[in-house]
Amino acid sequence: MGPAVPREVLRPALELCLDIHAHPELSGAERRTADRFAAALTRLGGCTVTRGVGGHGVAGALRNGPGPRVLLRAELDALPVTEQSGLPYASTVPGVMHACGHDLHLAAVAGAAAELARRRDRWRGTVLLVGQPAEETLTGARAMLDDGLYERFGTPALVLAQHAAPIPAGTVAHAAPGTPLMSGSVTLDAVIHGRGGHAATPHLTADPVLAAAAAVVRLQSVVARETPPSEQAVLTVGALRAGEAANITPSNARLGISIRAFTDESLTRMTAAARRIIEAESTASACPDAPGFTITSSSPPLTPDATAMTAIGQAHEKLLGPHRVTRTPPTTATEDFPHFGTGGVPLGYWLLGVTGARAWRQARAGGPPVPPNHAPAFAPDVRTALPTGIAALTAAALHALEEAPA
Repeated sequence: MGPAVPREVLRPALELCLDIHAHPELSGAERRTADRFAAALTRLGGCTVTRGVGGHGVAGALRNGPGPRVLLRAELDALPVTEQSGLPYASTVPGVMHACGHDLHLAAVAGAAAELARRRDRWRGTVLLVGQPAEETLTGARAMLDDGLYERFGTPALVLAQHAAPIPAGTVAHAAPGTPLMSGSVTLDAVIHGRGGHAATPHLTADPVLAAAAAVVRLQSVVARETPPSEQAVLTVGALRAGEAANITPSNARLGISIRAFTDESLTRMTAAARRIIEAESTASACPDAPGFTITSSSPPLTPDATAMTAIGQAHEKLLGPHRVTRTPPTTATEDFPHFGTGGVPLGYWLLGVTGARAWRQARAGGPPVPPNHAPAFAPDVRTALPTGIAALTAAALHALEEAPA
């Protein structure tokens, strides 16, 4: 079981989580989700809520006298995934699902805000509560900052967030101090321009499908042959689109490429290598025009602040017990959360376990594997994970806020 959270805090947070899970919205379309999150903050009393920051972003300010400013962030958006979790509160929107735990994140921030409001006698300062849009496209954090998040609401002394992970519910996992927790990423879209024609006369065409297929195979060498074995990196071609009919050679082919690494230098080098390979395969296929490239999103590696995380780790161990606070190696998942560190703002970030005890035991015994984030069967054990998430955020915020005088 998770740590004790008062019923008057946990119940509204749970209702918010289940409601948002049943009504997911994709990146950039999070109007209803933002409404629900804003309403939860407004009900606290004394929390000033602003809508429409950087899109559908929500910013709430819970002020309690002079003192430090701490920001708690969660995400509004869902994924284009058809849910197969079997949950009684499963998505009611065809083809859209909260498959990454953002519903849980929002509920945990709302619950932590309620707990901090209830315990105003313990602290002084300001807590900023942010519901960020468009995390899945890695554009929402930058959009909120570009819309003046820090200028309008004040630059925080610390920004906090957590992320659902398929580890035991009731636990949290921290990176080793000073090491990355998540990779940075670049999403590169490429268009190979061929010359279309009849499938029966291939000699009169320049086939972009062949060029694209050759590029997909060759791109695997960026990690296998151009990246040092000691360096962790991933290059994935997640999309290849070309043509509509078997008897027509199309005029172009499109590739969607995800590049992930733990340094900005590696990301730059791998992106340049991907462009070089696609250009070369285009030339080899006698394509009439050079390929086009667009970087649709990017985010730097996420390295939590070592000093902040040392203190947060101690707070979490006191809250949960040392056996429930573990170390995690760097993961090649990517977040746009690092943008909140603009200007040197310290970041606090950890993983929140969401896998129920039964599912964990079955998987360890050779049964069905635990569904990971982004899977259609992803189903957090909200009963345990939500109170843990609320308590972990509250403890981390309290460590950074000024202690109220006795």
